[in-house]
Amino acid sequence: MTLILVIGWSAALIGIVSGLPQLARLFRTRDVNGLSLFGWQILLGLNLGWMVHGFLVAQVNLWVPNLIGLVTTGSVLYLMARVLHLSLLRTGVPGLITGALVAAADLLFGSAVFGTVAIIPAFLVNIGQSVELVRAPIIHGVSVATLIAGFATQLSWAWWGILVPEPGTIIAASATGVITGFNLLWWVFRKLGLRAFWPHAVVVPGTGEIVEDLSLPA
Repeated sequence: MTLILVIGWSAALIGIVSGLPQLARLFRTRDVNGLSLFGWQILLGLNLGWMVHGFLVAQVNLWVPNLIGLVTTGSVLYLMARVLHLSLLRTGVPGLITGALVAAADLLFGSAVFGTVAIIPAFLVNIGQSVELVRAPIIHGVSVATLIAGFATQLSWAWWGILVPEPGTIIAASATGVITGFNLLWWVFRKLGLRAFWPHAVVVPGTGEIVEDLSLPA
């Protein structure tokens, strides 16, 4: 087995399991504090776009994890919609639109343009999570295992893209890796005692009730 195959499938496997800790935590606790609904909505679109890209460049290790990712991300969004009392249509449509636009860029303009365009939703996904990590009074709902896996996934994909070479993957994974690294580092800061900046209200786990008590520990 070549190094390219090892790295490519390692990245795929990490990508497959990356969302599972967050899904398991949300299923167990119904705690959405610290999670970005917007980020998970756009991630649904990225899963869809990268699945299509994997088919187009004939790379199984690209489309398989994103196909599974659609199920994981969709499940997280379903649970968040239930907790926050949102309609499933309102919750899912932004991601579907994002996926359609990213896939269209790939079909019309090729891999390099796709990689450049894919940076935008990837940036929005992780910036959305960054904002929540900075502003959320408590971040109990965030799974650090998912943050670690997300950062490791981007590093692995960037390495794989360099070896192939596959410009779309190099561009997107390198840019996204910077932001996922920031999110992981900021989570550590919060756990070490850093308080929220410009905090917003707290969502009571399991009820969806929004309260203004911002005194709970991160």
